[in-house]
Amino acid sequence: MPMPRTRGNFSLAFGLWFHFWLVPITIIGGTLTILFSFLDRGGWMLHRIARWWGQSLVSLGRLTVQVEGVENLVPGQTYVFAANHRSNFDIYLLLAFLPSDIAFVAKKSLFNIPLFGQAIYRMGCVPVDRENIQQAVRSLNLAAARVKEGNSIAIFPEGTRTASPELIPFKKGVFIMAQRSGQPVVPVSISGTRFIQPRGTIRVQPGPVRIVIHSPVYPQNYRRKEGLMAAVQASMAADYDPYFPYGPGDDDD
Repeated sequence: MPMPRTRGNFSLAFGLWFHFWLVPITIIGGTLTILFSFLDRGGWMLHRIARWWGQSLVSLGRLTVQVEGVENLVPGQTYVFAANHRSNFDIYLLLAFLPSDIAFVAKKSLFNIPLFGQAIYRMGCVPVDRENIQQAVRSLNLAAARVKEGNSIAIFPEGTRTASPELIPFKKGVFIMAQRSGQPVVPVSISGTRFIQPRGTIRVQPGPVRIVIHSPVYPQNYRRKEGLMAAVQASMAADYDPYFPYGPGDDDD
């Protein structure tokens, strides 16, 4: 078993150092995304920039990443990726390590951040207002339309980052969107990031992360969204370890 995590002053100092560099890396990536969006109508370069941004932040955070299941994906196929969400690092990791070009369904407030908001909009990310049901429905319809057009989307079906070690109930709207798109849903289990940077703190603690890309789940095999949701959640839970890599006796309290 790995050695217990280092807490306290190191994680705070490292977190401050990480966020100091996060700003210029994001400014560079956001500026390049906006500039290339006027030249690259197909979006190929925009996704390369997004992948560079994610890889840079994973490297900056000194994460050791193990990825399994890439062979479950068909090159060129459009997917809806559904991942658990415990940390901002989940976003960086999906951009860095998923073999598909992806955009996100993301909370509306992120689109209000200067430069960054415009960049993720140009990249094809879809804003969702969790407090406005009608707007949320329109956003999910837009996401479904983009998937139908051949653009893979990543979404966090728990709805938000959560401090809970275990998976929390999934939001049904995600699976309505998946059924409307008609494209396969790929569950992705991310273990370890809640120890890297838990929700609500700027502390960052380098460490290992395990990503498991599961076999696609096909909406056509389920008459109701609840069946699709249960299948995706069961697949994700099968390889999600909330205590990876330390074990349940070394929690982050």
